[in-house]
Amino acid sequence: MNIHEYQAKEILRRYNVAVPRGRVAFSSEEAEQIASEMGGTTFVVKAQIHAGGRGKAGGVKLAKSTHEVKTLANQMLGMNLVTHQTGREGKKVKRLLIEEGINIAKEFYLGIVLDRSVSRLVFMVSTEGGVEIEKVAEEKPEAILKEYVSPTIGLQPFQARKIAFGLGLSGEQIKSAVKFILSLYKAFTESDASLAEINPLVLTQENEIIALDAKMNFDDSALFRHPEILELRDLEEEDPLEVEASKYHLNYIKLDGNVGCMVNGAGLAMATMDIIKVAGGMPANFLDVGGSANVETVRNGFKIILSDPNVKAILINIFGGIVRCDRVAKGIIEAAQSIKISVPMVIRLAGTNSEEAARLLKDSGMNFEVAETLEQAADKVVHIRN
Repeated sequence: MNIHEYQAKEILRRYNVAVPRGRVAFSSEEAEQIASEMGGTTFVVKAQIHAGGRGKAGGVKLAKSTHEVKTLANQMLGMNLVTHQTGREGKKVKRLLIEEGINIAKEFYLGIVLDRSVSRLVFMVSTEGGVEIEKVAEEKPEAILKEYVSPTIGLQPFQARKIAFGLGLSGEQIKSAVKFILSLYKAFTESDASLAEINPLVLTQENEIIALDAKMNFDDSALFRHPEILELRDLEEEDPLEVEASKYHLNYIKLDGNVGCMVNGAGLAMATMDIIKVAGGMPANFLDVGGSANVETVRNGFKIILSDPNVKAILINIFGGIVRCDRVAKGIIEAAQSIKISVPMVIRLAGTNSEEAARLLKDSGMNFEVAETLEQAADKVVHIRN
């Protein structure tokens, strides 16, 4: 689950992670009031959407008076912000973060993520702050320092000092950085985060380390432990079909293609999407219906897939391990009879009772194309779509 920058900073503030003073505003009048209450002569007006690259797209502006804060807020609220992460459609700005200006001496990058290849959290830091870390990794991989954390003993103070030295800090700067890093690690682990990204992390002219920006994502499977974080979910920032799918406990992600996919198991779903591309098609979605591909699950899956107007054909690829293929076939037939399916469909069922399942599908009298192999299914769905 993603949250807004201002929400991430509120969480970090509770763990004594240094962030600029600031509050969220939903109107230009509120923005001006927040700036007036903070005092000072320099403010930053930041659009709040679930996407990076806001600064380059005009979503981060510097203001030198409370009146200018109000003017900028009027301009930004309601604007359609298009960044490299939003896609061409962009996202509408409905809230702003109003912050105090910071005297920046240096900018860095700091992130925490799980490295699944070694089953450990890893800190990634770089002196190349304020730019996309992917670009740094591609062009200057030597500029990225990694520090892995033992899951048994956690992050140690010497590791935090090592990270600080790696950023070229010294003296009082080291103390500020170590406190920041240890506090950020605590916030990450105790909130069951899956990503924390501070870009830029800044050293101020007063030798303090502060999170000028903050992005946090959370493990969906752990949200039952954090109802206070779940409340931060902004459904308006998510794809409507993905929100609808979550109501039925379906793992759905919308993509840009036109071949709808319904699969059981994330690994099989990835393989299915890959082979559709090899066959010359483009998947319209990732949809994992899980281990129980029953009538209700399949029916809800059909509804979600068909709600995407780009879908021109559907490929169902189910492996009958936990659930028998003949039961899945009966579920598909019953679900298809209960709703209007206006696009051709290719079905491949493999595993327990797959031959019986194929017979049921062929004898159903419905317009199904049945395939024996995944390669055959992909070829059929791409051909039938055209």
